[in-house]
Amino acid sequence: MPLRAPGSFPVVGIIGGGQLARMTQPPAINLSITLSVLAESEEASAALAVPSAPVGACSDLEAVRAFARTCDVVTFDHEQVPAEVLAALQEDGVVMHPSPEALVFAQDKLAMRRRLSAAGLPCPAWAEVANLAALETFGQEHGWPVIVKTPRGGYDGKGVRVVQSAAEASDWFERSAGQPLLAEEKVAFTRELAVMVARSPSGQAAVWPVAETVQVDGICTEVLAPAPELDSELAAQVAADALTIAGDLDVTGVMAVEIFETVGSDGGATYVINELAMRPHNSGHWTIDGSVTSQFEQHLRAVLDLPLGDPSPRSRWTVMGNVLGGDYPELYPAYRHLLARDPGLKVHLYGKGVRPGRKIGHVNVSGDNLNDLRERARHAADYFQGVITE
Repeated sequence: MPLRAPGSFPVVGIIGGGQLARMTQPPAINLSITLSVLAESEEASAALAVPSAPVGACSDLEAVRAFARTCDVVTFDHEQVPAEVLAALQEDGVVMHPSPEALVFAQDKLAMRRRLSAAGLPCPAWAEVANLAALETFGQEHGWPVIVKTPRGGYDGKGVRVVQSAAEASDWFERSAGQPLLAEEKVAFTRELAVMVARSPSGQAAVWPVAETVQVDGICTEVLAPAPELDSELAAQVAADALTIAGDLDVTGVMAVEIFETVGSDGGATYVINELAMRPHNSGHWTIDGSVTSQFEQHLRAVLDLPLGDPSPRSRWTVMGNVLGGDYPELYPAYRHLLARDPGLKVHLYGKGVRPGRKIGHVNVSGDNLNDLRERARHAADYFQGVITE
């Protein structure tokens, strides 16, 4: 039986002990909810912050079943839980948010493309390609280079390849054991955007302002919220479509819709959907300090079918800067320096060991001067990484 907080408040279980689970602990405390995480190891990010953190792999069926028996609701730190594990939990009657039927559209990019296209939502030109000949045909029709993706298992730029010819994907076809790949046109976008939406089992939904995400070498380095100079009609359309997706897929919890802003045939701004993530997401970390209700609090509210919180911004602008590891493993001296240099800076470190290029935390700054906020966030991220030393 679940070990409940005083007053018989529910226990929410998160499969996966990464930084997303870690950042869910503060709002869980504030909501009087007991959080428990199934962590990959005792040193996992969330295990260092959440008292209830049994160790087990998401692929270990018995460990997952035992964990789920202690929880009222189970949700996810990532989309990599095997389908057979989800099916077993469903047979056991475990309440899961999002459900396996919804989660598949974040786990399988081909399933996502089929469903979004069938709903008439804007997508890049795409095709399911089972061999080199099919990829060659797609490239001839839509032009090279082509984006090739593994339908499952890819995240943060992994499982994505830009190819100039079909031959450049031959090794992926050889390793795919007959399973098709996803081919997409290379979109000529003006910038990348993301919108976070939350939906509860009873159908209540809320959406945050559309944000701009800045990518460097496939890694999100900066988020600007709300997206600067975004056409108001496009912003409204993006938000409405995100809510449509959440309802159509019966999403419960928080979902990120990652999109490309493009130039339409009439010269105006338009967009296509890149990917979905059915969990709190890096593009929504700005909400911790920049909105009335953070994505982490909202996710807890949604999976428990509590009334959703207000997603309105607290300030005109919030800038989030991702902190990447560098050559300096001791973060505390940099942390002390930055807090003294910029009292308005909000620092969120994930308890991870420092490795060059590894995402180890983020910073948030809010205010009225966007250029100043960007400079402050970049300075802090660069100082943590050791790119600058003053």
